[in-house]
Amino acid sequence: MPVDRTAQTGQYILLRNWIYIATACIFVVILVIGGLRFDPAESVTNSVAVDDSLHTGADFEVDGYGIEADAFETSSGRIRRNQTFSDLLRDVGIEYPIVQSLIESSEGTFDLRGWQAGKKYTVYRKDNLPEYLVYEHNAVQFFIFDLVGGKVYRDSRPIRIKRHYAQGSITGSLYQTLLDQGVDPTLAYELSEVFAWQIDFYRIQQGDKYEVIYDERLVGDRTISVGQIHAARFTHMKDEYLAFHFDREGSVAYFDEEGNSLQKAFLKAPVKYSRISSRYTGRRFHPVLKTYRAHLGTDYAAPTGTPIRATGDGVIEEAGYRKYNGNWVKIRHNGTFSTGYLHMSRIARGIKKGVHVKQGDLIGYVGSTGLARGAHVCYRFWKNGSQVDPNREEFPSAHPVSEENTDLFADLRDDYLHQLDSLAIMDSVPVIVNSSIPAP
Repeated sequence: MPVDRTAQTGQYILLRNWIYIATACIFVVILVIGGLRFDPAESVTNSVAVDDSLHTGADFEVDGYGIEADAFETSSGRIRRNQTFSDLLRDVGIEYPIVQSLIESSEGTFDLRGWQAGKKYTVYRKDNLPEYLVYEHNAVQFFIFDLVGGKVYRDSRPIRIKRHYAQGSITGSLYQTLLDQGVDPTLAYELSEVFAWQIDFYRIQQGDKYEVIYDERLVGDRTISVGQIHAARFTHMKDEYLAFHFDREGSVAYFDEEGNSLQKAFLKAPVKYSRISSRYTGRRFHPVLKTYRAHLGTDYAAPTGTPIRATGDGVIEEAGYRKYNGNWVKIRHNGTFSTGYLHMSRIARGIKKGVHVKQGDLIGYVGSTGLARGAHVCYRFWKNGSQVDPNREEFPSAHPVSEENTDLFADLRDDYLHQLDSLAIMDSVPVIVNSSIPAP
């Protein structure tokens, strides 16, 4: 008898849905029994009122920009390539004196250099005469141009903050795992920043695990970005790493379970979330020279133009061009350590010999100049004048939690550990928990 694939698929979907429902119920029970503490109120930020001159006091429906939508006819479009602010206003039917007045009024409110092709605009007309133009800068911020009065107003939609929980096992890359399981994949970048000094995210493996407590930022019902990570546990190659967000004497930072800062003397890599194409080795086949030779650096492959950042505080020792290095920058961090960044497409503006830089500062962009094939940055590391593999070096932590804040940190850590442990219980269920719990 032939197999009924449709019936099997329906049974699978039904079973999967029941698993999801059961998972959510189990998680809620865990939260209740475990005594986790949450305030039911949501956080709301970035709420700025529209100028009162836009409102007549009539009972009109207010749209997403705070304008009385029923009082106008509206039309929307996208800024065309090479279309200037003046071009658009003339297309809308605005006379030059008003255009000039808007340009003058925009100073200090709207930088016309930020006018971008592809952005949405909406025109509000009454009796076929344009009265307002709204330029949507991003999901939060927009600008209202009064086409009658020649004024410009800046406003933003209110942002809601919701607490979320996620856990899972890596099936490929962290980014793809999050994407496949319905979690905002930009959380991968945020986690890589939190654990930048502990975990080489270019080497995470299938079977690595994570649990994370974090915020999401929403406008209406639309998630616009990942917010603050409050606590996280990442199991990498069977080693467990913990991170707890803590406000230390007004300086926000991440600490391990013992209160030691996660920030080390150097970042793990000079480019964010790329991949290692060649490691530090005493013998490597050179793709250009076609011969075996030592490779005393680590190559991070990334698209041309990818920002390169300083891995530690220091002073620029050299910034220029060499035949083999191409465009490159060398930074002296102290009397012991120096780092080099080779094959840049270009060096960042202001980066020159003698300039002081901070960890994470932009110093250049990925390229393939010099003796290189393919876009990448070759990261070199010197210790006492000799090139070494930075992945084999141990660096001290930054300042730990102060003694006066030890008890406060311990209470916060224990509370978050309890929540992370509750998430870890879900590991046997093939679904990531993504519960929208209002932020405290």
